[in-house]
Amino acid sequence: MKRPLKDIYYDPASVAGKAPPISDETDILIVGAGPAGLAAALTAAGHGLRVTLVDENPVPLDTMGEEVPLHFGGRMGAAVANRNSVLQTLLDARPEIADALEAGVDVRLGTAVWGLFPQQRTTAWIEGAVAGLADDKDASLLRFKQVIVAAGRRDMGLAFDGWDRPGVMGISAAHRLATVYEALDCQRAVLVGSDTHALATAHALTSNGVQIVAIIEQAEQVFGDQALLGLLVEQGAQVLTGHVVREAAGDALGVKRITAVAVDATGNPVGGALTDIDCDTVLLAVAAIPAIELIESTGCSTSFQAERGGHVPDTDSAQRTSLPFFLVAGDCAGVWVSKSLDDEIARREGRIAAHTALAALGVDIALSDTVPLPDAAVCDVAANRTAWVRASTVHAQNQPFVCQCEEVTAGEILGQQPPRYLDWTPTDAALKSTMISSLQDGSPNPDVTKRLTRACMGPCQGRRCREQVATLLSIGAGVNVDAIALASFRPPVRPLSMRQLGQIEETPQMISRWDAWFDMPSQWTPFWLCTGQQTVAKRPQDGVRLNHQAQNES
Repeated sequence: MKRPLKDIYYDPASVAGKAPPISDETDILIVGAGPAGLAAALTAAGHGLRVTLVDENPVPLDTMGEEVPLHFGGRMGAAVANRNSVLQTLLDARPEIADALEAGVDVRLGTAVWGLFPQQRTTAWIEGAVAGLADDKDASLLRFKQVIVAAGRRDMGLAFDGWDRPGVMGISAAHRLATVYEALDCQRAVLVGSDTHALATAHALTSNGVQIVAIIEQAEQVFGDQALLGLLVEQGAQVLTGHVVREAAGDALGVKRITAVAVDATGNPVGGALTDIDCDTVLLAVAAIPAIELIESTGCSTSFQAERGGHVPDTDSAQRTSLPFFLVAGDCAGVWVSKSLDDEIARREGRIAAHTALAALGVDIALSDTVPLPDAAVCDVAANRTAWVRASTVHAQNQPFVCQCEEVTAGEILGQQPPRYLDWTPTDAALKSTMISSLQDGSPNPDVTKRLTRACMGPCQGRRCREQVATLLSIGAGVNVDAIALASFRPPVRPLSMRQLGQIEETPQMISRWDAWFDMPSQWTPFWLCTGQQTVAKRPQDGVRLNHQAQNES
């Protein structure tokens, strides 16, 4: 039986056949050259496979100024401007990088991964899995077979009056500036938060010339290791439990002092109970947050796991995520006390992940490591974050911007208020009430809040405010913060300039008929129904019509 002749039309605006060129390939891509990433690289090396280790440090100064990847708070010393010097300091701080180079690993420092793109419905036209890379000049695409993400952690932001001044920063950023860059501009610091990770990091900073003058904790007791607390007290730290920062005062150059206020069990300030402390830096250590933006944006399944520090990827005992080619290790897989104190736990996760990646590529090696299990949570993580945000932000004396980039207050987030520059006011109070209640049916969605208020949509990409917004929504809806969905991440998860993006080559097929993608008159008309001029560029319709002779079928 013969099939009849058919007219086959090809959509000239389709992305089919228009994949961007891939500049390089590797077998195993490892993101992050911390303890977990380096352990994974050294384990994967020497088995006849291409292994590429990428780390964004040293981060360009302008990117650090946008509080990416950490909340640096304007406390970068002049040394960060000398890229060669910083690179040498980085190599001295992490000698395993040299070991990886000697083992044949392709090490790329100062290179960020801004996106991971598996072949799925939205990227079916890309062959295999592809990573977007960017250094301080160029951007490119790298194809890989297995990826191990060891992206580390960052710090939860906390809004109070004056927290936008230079000198208010995350404690992880301070530690990186001090130990990896040798460029922390800080003498007298106040520590906000008191878990073991906070105390251990603060104690490490004292070895770099930082004096911890006070420890502020909103709860009635310090949660962290008592021995570490004792060391800091011996060095002169004042301990204020049941307190939050009321205000960070100073000038355009930065913080000069803070005022702490006592709060009751509901977070309300106790009248008259104020304490002034001279300092030049405020170290935010309310919570260590697993850095999962790259992981979540790729499509890996995540969930809130209190014992691992919050939202983390769902993994098995081999460090695999829900995507078969995607593995995680280190703090982005979970943060807990013993891991913060012992890098060997992160290294063990890195070795396990490397073993899994090698096995998937046909290399079987012996491995004696067992998967590390997290410690039991020392407190209710969700409730603790809620208490901090309620006492510090909701009960602030003024209305500090929770989202500094887009200048959005807590009240505007809770009220789902559109940006002030739109000059929008509801004409009917009942209409606004109905809108808000409809948004909060069930659990409020941070993505809806993001679209309405623009909170989390600034240059820092929500790194300072994402957890605060989720906590505020939980307070407004009367639910636990662990019930609030994770606000979505999208690539690029690192800031990219148009100049960098312009370095990615475009083929003639990619350029063809691009104008049909961007709100042109024919965008919503099927291409086979278009007649005459199809685009505002006055191009004639150039869809290709092919006649194919049907093949014989038996």
